[in-house]
Amino acid sequence: MKKFLAIICAAIFLTGCGSKNVERVGVIEYANVTQDDFNQYYNDFAKSNKDGLTYEYVFFTNANSMIAALRSGQIDSLAAYETVAKYLVDSNPEFEYEIISPPLNDIFCCAMREEDFALKKEFDDAISEITEDGTLAALVKKYIAEISFKQTPPIIYMPEFYNDTMIKIGVTGDLPLLDYIRPDGKPAGFNTAILAEISRRIKKNFVLVQIDSGTRAAALASGKVDVVFWSVLPEGTEFPPPDYDKPEGVILTKAYFADKLVLVKLRKEN
Repeated sequence: MKKFLAIICAAIFLTGCGSKNVERVGVIEYANVTQDDFNQYYNDFAKSNKDGLTYEYVFFTNANSMIAALRSGQIDSLAAYETVAKYLVDSNPEFEYEIISPPLNDIFCCAMREEDFALKKEFDDAISEITEDGTLAALVKKYIAEISFKQTPPIIYMPEFYNDTMIKIGVTGDLPLLDYIRPDGKPAGFNTAILAEISRRIKKNFVLVQIDSGTRAAALASGKVDVVFWSVLPEGTEFPPPDYDKPEGVILTKAYFADKLVLVKLRKEN
């Protein structure tokens, strides 16, 4: 299992980031690697980079602190998905983003504890159903392709069932408008819409619990939540190593979405 920021950082070595000797890149912290080890690993790889640049990766526990660091000049860029970058640029005219070339994608799924294999099977079956019957495509169209990134997404209510099931889902709000928390504290956006549809299919009550991105693995392991959103590299990707961000005892559902990886920066005229 690998989070999207690993491969985007690898891609930075191929694209180059300007004339400075050191490029500071903000990333959401990893589950089981220190910032120092992260920097050592990627800068060892960068020795083959023809531009001879050095990269300093700065860990953040959430997106808000990372965005504040970009504005203040503490970092030079931050890693994001294109959907998130569109939201940031539309909401913050001082930002711009560039797509990695060649384009790189990550795929989205849900993570849960390995003993919850029965719940994973229910999620997998529901994801297959909404893919096959066109519901997933409709949700992508409504909440990503056609949404105005300048508008606050509507509240999405979870279905309620009169049974004793309660599945706690961790949401971070750090990937607007994918994983998004409205200003009024209500979860919204694409992932929330996916959850509502899965809840309808498996007929279980979902309770959404807000957590920091950097604590997702710990929240899952401790039982604070039962499910968290996760992202992985497509099958067959050889870099980085497969265990670089793999919490112990975690299983993943089928993927339900893919997005491009980009770098968000301050506009050059700023």
